[in-house]
Amino acid sequence: MKSAAVLFFIFSAILLLGTFKYFLELKRPGVYPPKQVLKKRAAALAGGGGICLLVAVMLSYFL
Repeated sequence: MKSAAVLFFIFSAILLLGTFKYFLELKRPGVYPPKQVLKKRAAALAGGGGICLLVAVMLSYFL
């Protein structure tokens, strides 16, 4: 089960880094995808990263 927890920690880190990338792109002027699309993508990645992080913490502490 420790390997599953590590895998979920890695997934959450990747998703949260993707969220950070989209937030940085929001600050640049003249970005091709509209800002609403970037906000939706960032929110989806942040939600997925948060869920993966929650699952990883639950696996590492409770099992």
